[in-house]
Parts: sequence; structure tokens; C-alpha cells
Amino acid sequence: MKVFLFIIFSGITTFGFLNINTQDKFQESITRGQEVYTDFCINCHMADGAGVEKTFPPLAASDYLKDKREASIKGIKYGQKGEITVNGVTYNGYMAPMGLDDAEIADVMNYINNNWGNTNNKIVTEEEVAAIKK
Repeated sequence: MKVFLFIIFSGITTFGFLNINTQDKFQESITRGQEVYTDFCINCHMADGAGVEKTFPPLAASDYLKDKREASIKGIKYGQKGEITVNGVTYNGYMAPMGLDDAEIADVMNYINNNWGNTNNKIVTEEEVAAIKK
């Protein structure tokens, strides 16, 4: 009985540690993503993620980010050209590729997916970004 309880307790502790470790990594990614955002995105999408009406789409409370995860990653990775609709407003502009590596893209996606009214607990990973092709 003592061995059985030890195994159960050890498993709970281990799994709890893994969850905390994963959450820590997610938070670290978000923190790094804020730095990337400040360096590369803030001039167009603004400090509050509101964008510029009819020119640069908002990231704040964005249905596009929520519903078009792969397209959002692809836009950051390769740039964005042509029409997109965000929160019912059509934008037809151009966003140049920023030259970010896959880890930076994952980090900035985690940041924007978890700020300004956006909530997405599914972490964007470097591997996910690497798998997205033009």
C-alpha cells in the first residue's frame, strides 16, 4: 500500500511539474514575443494592438488571429499582400516579411495571441512555424 501511494504521489508531482514547466516556457515565449513586437510590429499595429483604421488591421480582439492561425503565422513569416478581413473590416495592403526566424515568429504569435483581448492557450512552437511553407 505504501509503495502504491508513493507511485501515485510521485506521478501527481511529476505531472504537476511538467504542467508548470510548460506554462513557464509559454510565459517566457510571450515575454520574448513582446520584445519582438516592440522591435518589429508596434509602428504599424500600435502599442495597444489597435492598428490604424483602414490601413493596418487590428491585432486586438482579432477574429482573424483566432480563426486563421496558419494564415497569421504565414503572414508574419512571408509577408502579407492582398485582401484580408479582420473584425468585419476589409484591408488590402502589404506587410513586408520582417526577416524573423521561426522562434521569433512563434514568440511574437504567442504574445499577440494573448494580449489586447485575445486568449489562446495553445502555444505556437518553432516547429509549427517551420512546417508552414509559402
